[in-house]
Amino acid sequence: MAARLKESYQATVVPAMTEKFGYCNQMQVPRLEKIVVNIGVGEAAQEPKAMDGAVADLTAITGQKPSIRRAKRAISNFKLRQGMPIGCMVTLRGERMFEFLDRLVSFTLPQVRDFKGVSPRGFDGRGNYSLGFKEQTIFPEIDFDGVDQPRGMNISIVTSAKTDDEARELLRLLGVPFSN
Repeated sequence: MAARLKESYQATVVPAMTEKFGYCNQMQVPRLEKIVVNIGVGEAAQEPKAMDGAVADLTAITGQKPSIRRAKRAISNFKLRQGMPIGCMVTLRGERMFEFLDRLVSFTLPQVRDFKGVSPRGFDGRGNYSLGFKEQTIFPEIDFDGVDQPRGMNISIVTSAKTDDEARELLRLLGVPFSN
């Protein structure tokens, strides 16, 4: 069964984008390439067990086992050695990517208290969008009592759009609520 957002992309987003930007071919219409979810666990340098909680949370949120990110360099001020685990990340593509974005925009973001939309300033100039959260407990998959420590996370949405305007319109049509 295809993801609901993927069907919406084919049925409504492609024609709307073709009309607005004047594409000759539907293959020119920008599309989502991947979504990267990243959690930095800086306290894992002193306490290695802190990484287990972050991995469990990210697995519950995305439905995919995260990869452990390790330090590239040693930094003595942070008591960090090269090769120590300092974060975890998941790259979502295909069906899981569409299902995650659908859950994010239709269920998770509207539950945030005093939510007025995501910032339209999160674009990087090449059509990619990033947003961050201070806590992982906004996701319904996380058991609030099982959280050992609130951790922030970054979500990067990578598109094939060439400009920020194309990417903003693509995400708006996919349901991402931008603030004014």
